[in-house]
Amino acid sequence: MNEPTTELEQFLAAHPTTEFIDVLLPDLCNVIRGKRVSRKQFDKLYDDGILLPSSTFLLDVNGVGTNAGGRGFSDGDPDVTVLPVPGSLAPVPWAGSGAAQVLGLLYELDGSPCAVDPRHVLRDVVSRLASDGLHPVVALELEFYLLDAERADSGEAHPPVLPETGRLAERTQVYSLADLDGVSGFLAEMESVCAAQSVPLGGASSEYAAGQFEINLEHVDDPVLAADHAILLQRAVRGIARKHGVAATFMAKPYPDSAGNGLHAHVSILDDAGRNVFDDGSDQGSGVLKQAIAGLLALLPESMGIFAPNVNSFRRFGPNLYVPTGRTWGYNNRSVSVRVPAGDTKARRLEHRMAGADANPYLVLAAIFSGIHHGLTQKLDPPEPRTDNAGGELDPAVPFTWQGALDHLGSGSVLRDYLGASYLDLYRECKQFELDAFHKEFTPLEFRWYLSPE
Repeated sequence: MNEPTTELEQFLAAHPTTEFIDVLLPDLCNVIRGKRVSRKQFDKLYDDGILLPSSTFLLDVNGVGTNAGGRGFSDGDPDVTVLPVPGSLAPVPWAGSGAAQVLGLLYELDGSPCAVDPRHVLRDVVSRLASDGLHPVVALELEFYLLDAERADSGEAHPPVLPETGRLAERTQVYSLADLDGVSGFLAEMESVCAAQSVPLGGASSEYAAGQFEINLEHVDDPVLAADHAILLQRAVRGIARKHGVAATFMAKPYPDSAGNGLHAHVSILDDAGRNVFDDGSDQGSGVLKQAIAGLLALLPESMGIFAPNVNSFRRFGPNLYVPTGRTWGYNNRSVSVRVPAGDTKARRLEHRMAGADANPYLVLAAIFSGIHHGLTQKLDPPEPRTDNAGGELDPAVPFTWQGALDHLGSGSVLRDYLGASYLDLYRECKQFELDAFHKEFTPLEFRWYLSPE
């Protein structure tokens, strides 16, 4: 009998009871859409791909077609090809022995990359850095809340009863081991599942609010893979939380008076020889590090529409909330938007702290690398590093409203050069559609304030 040679053959040999494969397609809203493929269609999936309209990647957060760029209603909603991402086929243990998943990637029918796929957008920016001998190494950190599942299903955020201890998660105990004990079964299953899916978990910690946790991913030298890991981690967190009787959310600000959920990116840059260009042996880091930081700060106003992709995203920002509030940086200072962590100089890196956990990780990294490359090529100089509380007030040059961020995204020139003007126009049109729909909704507050003014 011949040994299995292809990824699919090897997977089925190891998991012979597999009945279906979910093809995962993370859209610009960071919603994982896709198709479920039955076993009799596995060979077709891997040989020819499956067909799907590209407008699937241009839906709003509710799955409503936006017709952005005339894709959808106007052009007859034509199909493109979805092919599996090599190396991403994995079991889905929380869904049973018959379940598997694979990431999908969009291509036009002629085989060229489909421009609406955020994975292609990031890949193109990474290729631009590589052509200049710059190779990012990335680790992402994601914060999330566990919620009471029943109330979450009815649209209400409420702390859960911790599965292992039966205690209501109602207190803020940052770095509490007792809170981790309360979800020890959830965390143990997360570790097991992520190992099965080749998602490299780092540490876990309880955060600054009741029911809030953070899980770190380990550094990888493939930025697209780093974003893949973030997508797979989010899906696993949601799926395993449900199995343990709670719900999980990466919403940026589920509670008005509690900490928000962030997506922090730790980035270093290697040259062609594998040397960390941010390290010059000093405690301050190299001039290249400072140029990279300057570029990130310069692109922050243009990038806010990526880092904060919806109306709730902007509720995360405010004075003295342990979130960055402007174009600031510093050493070992968590109040800034670009932090240089303490530690061994050989591992010198920057931590970008602006994005929310609700943002698309592919687009977040694309914007970050654009800022870094812009700073290096233009040899920009940053302001002085902050050693005080840099989060005491909002920077007026940075848009902290959704409409303002979308306007900056449309009027800027640098980010459009890196991510592509056509893609950013599609992104902005989708998000404007969503924002306009949000404003059409009447709220109880409007009636309380304006129905019978006295």
